[in-house]
Amino acid sequence: MARRPRIQITLTERIGAHPCHHGHKPGDTWDFDTERGKLCPMAAHVAFPYVDILRYGGSIPGNEPGCARFCCPDVDTINVFEARIVEREEGR
Repeated sequence: MARRPRIQITLTERIGAHPCHHGHKPGDTWDFDTERGKLCPMAAHVAFPYVDILRYGGSIPGNEPGCARFCCPDVDTINVFEARIVEREEGR
């Protein structure tokens, strides 16, 4: 069975007057497989479909290949995240 590519999640910017309720700050980074429990549950919920799309060879319109930008659904502070493939499967 082929190994899945590694996905890194990075908080790239925060929009809004309030800080993140989970304490995340721009520049924070997580390995999706080993550290997703440290990621805010609302953001992790939104990240799942994007991670699957990237892992299985898909792309997100308007994003560069291997990358997906998405936002946390918290209305008090909008955190913009980037999911990125940081390691591709061998032979691809």
